[in-house]
Amino acid sequence: MSPEKHLLDWQTSQTIAESMSPIIGQLYRLKGVEVILYGKTLINAATIDIIKTHRIARRYTETALSLEQTMPILQCLAKLNLSPCRIDIGQLAHQFWQQHTDEYGLDDFLHTALLNSLNGSTITQPKDVVLYGFGRIGRLLARLLIEKSGPGYPLRLRAIVVRGGKHGDLEKRASLLRRDSVHGQFNGSIIVDNEHKALIVNGNFIQVIYANSPEEIDYTSYSIHNALVVDNTGVWRDSEGLSKHLSSLGASKVLLTAPGKGDIKNVVFGVNDSVIQPEDTIISAASCTTNAITPILKAMNDKFGVVSGHIETVHSFTNDQNLIDNFHSGERRGRSASLNMVLTSTGAAKAVAKALPELAGKLTGNSIRVPTPNVSMAIANLNLEKSTDKETLNAYLRDMALNSTLSAQIDYTESTEIVSSDLVGSRYAGVVDGAATIAQDNRCVLYVWYDNEFGYSCQVVHCMEQMMGVRYKTYPQK
Repeated sequence: MSPEKHLLDWQTSQTIAESMSPIIGQLYRLKGVEVILYGKTLINAATIDIIKTHRIARRYTETALSLEQTMPILQCLAKLNLSPCRIDIGQLAHQFWQQHTDEYGLDDFLHTALLNSLNGSTITQPKDVVLYGFGRIGRLLARLLIEKSGPGYPLRLRAIVVRGGKHGDLEKRASLLRRDSVHGQFNGSIIVDNEHKALIVNGNFIQVIYANSPEEIDYTSYSIHNALVVDNTGVWRDSEGLSKHLSSLGASKVLLTAPGKGDIKNVVFGVNDSVIQPEDTIISAASCTTNAITPILKAMNDKFGVVSGHIETVHSFTNDQNLIDNFHSGERRGRSASLNMVLTSTGAAKAVAKALPELAGKLTGNSIRVPTPNVSMAIANLNLEKSTDKETLNAYLRDMALNSTLSAQIDYTESTEIVSSDLVGSRYAGVVDGAATIAQDNRCVLYVWYDNEFGYSCQVVHCMEQMMGVRYKTYPQK
């Protein structure tokens, strides 16, 4: 192949990707159809991102996926009378082109694959969401909700509740949303409305409410009704404390972004989200580590049976540690987070049992906090009922990442060069590092990366959708 041919092929890909963007946008804005490719959203994706996302097909199918193969599918989708849903054009393209050598029969194939979404129903009435707290998770949830916002998405971020209210506070909040040292610049426009104490973000009017406790808030005075309050503060973790939010006029449900205590349902989306019932008013989305390991542990238990195991997490430092040595009520956490590996405890292994009761009493866990700002790793040392080897185990986990009902939670990589910073922005609960897998007889060691901020926030959004009854199906269905 001549050097010029490489450039011509690249320019062709650019042209097709540029043509894809308006179709993807129209499907989402007009019909509520979110186009994804092997689990990665193409909404608001730049031309180069669309091209790069197509290349990840090699990770799953060992064959390239060209834009020439997905473009006809997009064009057909634009003509269909679709109801709101998520459509993975990567998986559809792989299935279709395995059986066909040209586009003949594509219409029939899509009508069969998308049969249950061809009713043209519209979205339900928009649902109000309030973020109580605006720290690391709160700001990422805001980014995700704003990214999804539009006529095709029913959750609406209506307000943010914070302490403070001093002069310049709004500008500071806007700046923290606009710029992030880990996750980069916010992709959009942020306008500060000091007169109404609000932020206007990509056209979304978001009221900033200053309050010291939930009891003093009347959301209805801001035309917010039946809202889901997402508590990102972690101040209250039991039913008694979180019920304070329900005393606020206009609030109807509460989602905690931390492990819940007592009788609160701890949900790891993809594993036990079926426990969320319409009458539930308080739910916990568990912890980032519990979300990272539970889907993979479920997959392992379903196939090989987990007899016992130990989970060691190598976790980025968090805001509750000291930047430099100083007093801290927790053991070791008073030592400088930026200079030390800090051994600490974790309840994640025990918390797995709340989402996956069949593993109750089978797991232990510990954690080492390390001097990185984001992206962590869980190392699962498991004793299994059935013996296996590295190749068999990796093939199974790769298939779970592609073809199972856990494909939105589990990702898989075999790169021998990947490091933690490469996983910043991963939307998966956990990413299996297949190159590092160890398996011998009835024992295995799995290495699971996870973006403990962004990946977890994506899991929280899934729980929000389920709680508010607006969870859409993904096609092709598993």
